[in-house]
Amino acid sequence: MADAATDRPADNRAAVPPAVPSKGRIAVLTADVVEDVEFFYPYYRFTEAGYEVEVITPSGGELTAARGMKLQQTTALSAADPADYLMLYVPGGHAPLELRELPAALDFVRAFATAGKPVGLVCHGPQVLVSAGLAEGRRLTSWYGVAEEVTAAGGTWVDEAVVHDGPFFTARKPGDLPAEMHAIMEHLSRVTRTAGAGNA
Repeated sequence: MADAATDRPADNRAAVPPAVPSKGRIAVLTADVVEDVEFFYPYYRFTEAGYEVEVITPSGGELTAARGMKLQQTTALSAADPADYLMLYVPGGHAPLELRELPAALDFVRAFATAGKPVGLVCHGPQVLVSAGLAEGRRLTSWYGVAEEVTAAGGTWVDEAVVHDGPFFTARKPGDLPAEMHAIMEHLSRVTRTAGAGNA
């Protein structure tokens, strides 16, 4: 149901197109002052492809992005279980600065990595990998200003549009999102085909 005053969805999950059966749930972990395009591009791209997207924030409620776009309702981090999702996506902006200070957020990210589930991050998003102790030994990219943090944490920073290493998909900036989302969608498609073959 939409809020008549704002005409915004009252739910934090975008509607999956009727002709596309749901392929599963994807968690987007973020906070206020997230970079708008880094949030909404993946949010709608996942939805378009038939995934249910659940937005998770530290306290739940309304999300306000850096340039003023809003989502009326999100799920509180304390109410989210990593086992319920196929993958995790962490957009950038200033939101990762808040997330990296929250032990529950870092534990949430670690749970996906430990389970081998894909984790997508863009721009400043990899800061949460650094704080979670997940950057060591990994080949990653990010916004240029995060490069020294990645290196200091034992990772290898590379200047490429999208980098896939283990469960992590990282991208440098908004302009890299098409390449990153293509790589993620290809990966999810392979995982789905493999799972389907295993159940045959």
